[in-house]
Amino acid sequence: MKHSIYLITILFFQLNYAQIDTKIYNIIDDISAEKLENSVQDLVDFGTRNTFSETESEKRGIGAARRWIKNEFDNISKSCDDCLEVFYQTKTVTPKMGSRVPKTADVVNVVAIQKGKKYPNSYIIMSGDIDSRASDTQDFKTDAPGANDNATGIAGAIEAARVLSKYEFDHSILYVGLSGEEQGLFGGQFLAEYAKENKWNIIGILNNDMIGNIEGLDGVIDNRSFRIFSEAHNPTETDQERQMKRYYGGEVDGESRQLARYVHKTTETYMPEMNPIMIYRLDRFGRGGHHKPFNDLGFPGIRIMEAHENYNRQHQDIRTENGIEYGDVIEYVNFDYTKKLTAVNAISLASLAWAPPAPTHVKIGGIVEPSVKLAWKHQNTDDVKGYKIYWRDTTSPTWDHFKYVENVNEITLEGIIIDNFYFGIAAVGKNGHESVVVFPSQIMR
Repeated sequence: MKHSIYLITILFFQLNYAQIDTKIYNIIDDISAEKLENSVQDLVDFGTRNTFSETESEKRGIGAARRWIKNEFDNISKSCDDCLEVFYQTKTVTPKMGSRVPKTADVVNVVAIQKGKKYPNSYIIMSGDIDSRASDTQDFKTDAPGANDNATGIAGAIEAARVLSKYEFDHSILYVGLSGEEQGLFGGQFLAEYAKENKWNIIGILNNDMIGNIEGLDGVIDNRSFRIFSEAHNPTETDQERQMKRYYGGEVDGESRQLARYVHKTTETYMPEMNPIMIYRLDRFGRGGHHKPFNDLGFPGIRIMEAHENYNRQHQDIRTENGIEYGDVIEYVNFDYTKKLTAVNAISLASLAWAPPAPTHVKIGGIVEPSVKLAWKHQNTDDVKGYKIYWRDTTSPTWDHFKYVENVNEITLEGIIIDNFYFGIAAVGKNGHESVVVFPSQIMR
């Protein structure tokens, strides 16, 4: 009987504290497929955006492309009373830095920051890649339109900035076009280093790389599914932290994985027609993306992309061979799909930017007891209405159960055996938005 009452109580909290923010639906509706298509067309019209291509021309090459991107961010900022801080972040690469660097050149990122009102040094980032490539990475003269890879990603970041700049947020949102991706993820590396040097608190980076193709080389046509790639754990963790996982678990519960779960949950809540697929990998098999340099420095980061790739339309010179058309041209981009994935990003950015800071110093205990104990530190309690204590089966990819509590920073869950579940805690704001779930990192003795 006691157990039944407990389950009813949990169900009550689940039904009565699943708040919906209707502004999120407005954000989804405001994303424009037409504007995305126009942006991709403008980027394609530069001919090539190879990192080592022309920089002086106003019509061709990566120099013209990045000036166009900056101008787009500047125009958005003008429409919101200069709410964006727009700038170039530049660093030089030389042939000594990699086999894909044929000559010395500047790698230039285009950054637009929408400062948070309460936590300006706390950042959520949406990125796309500026550069494109032909079959030969070092060929910076051949046309490489890069319509899907990755004009869609940078167009999505611009469109998200246009829509979200109409709102004010507690945390800062950073929209960025990263360069040098095809030569070794240089743009991401340089921005991650910049963030580290400037002591930014990065909640996470949503790296968008190819968000416009619905027809896979596997023959599947799918305009609703997309993949979320995330690394299992922090690569900067200590030997002691790694050793603790052998006894206490957490092999699939690093900060990047929690960020992926957040995007998954936000999508299922507000865009139930979509099918987010959690992929337990840093990136595609043997490949990499611009979230990796952030992960390398200990920042949470994920990759969002289409579910079914078409390799005939990636990294290919434009041509026809044996009746097969090759090349990443705009005709193969589905802009209704790009709109959906841009919306996935925008609502995730907004939800995180409106949420309170996540709890810290999360502790767990309950060894050889018929219960589990959790404790945590309050963060900026003026913004916090309560906390959600989450748990899930150890084999489940998502947080499936929770209990909502207020005015406490520790709890005992009676009848919930610590051995059989994984646990986490999220802060819930007075506006109903939640922080990312925090997995316990300390053991209660």
